[in-house]
Amino acid sequence: MAAGQLARGNRVSTVLARKLGGELLRMRDEAGLTQPQAAAALSATAAKVAKMERGWVPVRDPDVRILCDLYGMADVKAVERLLNLAKTDRERRKAKGWWNQYPELRSLVEYVALEDIATGVRSWQGAFVPGLLQTPDYARALAVGNADWEDPDEVERFVEAKIARQARLTEGTPIDLWAVVGEGALRQLVGGREVMRVQLAHLVEASHLSNVKLQVVPFLAGSHPGMTSAFSVVSFTEPGAMDVVYMDTTSSTLWLESEADAARHNATFERITRNGLALHDSVALIERIRKEL
Repeated sequence: MAAGQLARGNRVSTVLARKLGGELLRMRDEAGLTQPQAAAALSATAAKVAKMERGWVPVRDPDVRILCDLYGMADVKAVERLLNLAKTDRERRKAKGWWNQYPELRSLVEYVALEDIATGVRSWQGAFVPGLLQTPDYARALAVGNADWEDPDEVERFVEAKIARQARLTEGTPIDLWAVVGEGALRQLVGGREVMRVQLAHLVEASHLSNVKLQVVPFLAGSHPGMTSAFSVVSFTEPGAMDVVYMDTTSSTLWLESEADAARHNATFERITRNGLALHDSVALIERIRKEL
């Protein structure tokens, strides 16, 4: 079972299933119907409907369609979005992804699994380079500095897993990454000058990928909306359709799964980007900092 998932018996609650269940619950409430009424339409029990709404079980396409009809959901695109969400969750549950080989990923496991099936990620980091853009030496120095592992072999496995993630940028159907980084992350000497020189050169190289947008928020931007926290918004279809927000702190991993949370963080991300430099100016600043080293 992936870390970050909730388990009860042999059932698993996933981020995507909880999001789907929350939308089904909202629709039922708006329709003024009860769980027993929904269960009757499905020829099931109220307990099954409760499990679906709480994300404990995968949801079949016919059940999604029946409930949408029952709740009066006539928007074809909205129904299709829920079907896609249900399908993605079912695929996610069955996946035997490479990330499961790395217990060293810990709370990152579920995030990496979602990243593997996502179409886009918007990432804001003020303190360090985002994982999808880290070099091995930078990732290693960051892990050692965090002092999360005592065994050097665990550190190496963690670094190996983080670098494996980066295949999403170039292989198959590449993920769209919009990364915004604070200038302080570029000047912090993680691993020393040579490690940072290579890391900054890697950022410049990555910025040339057609599916990567890289912006820097300079010190001169002053106060801005991203100063209090870092976060990533993960998308699975068209922008904003079924986004989830991921926030990782020293004490916990937080998933924000409602449309309101996603909308709020997407809006915050947009405001942060307005404080950032233009793409070519961002690359120029990275180059300048690298030369200063």
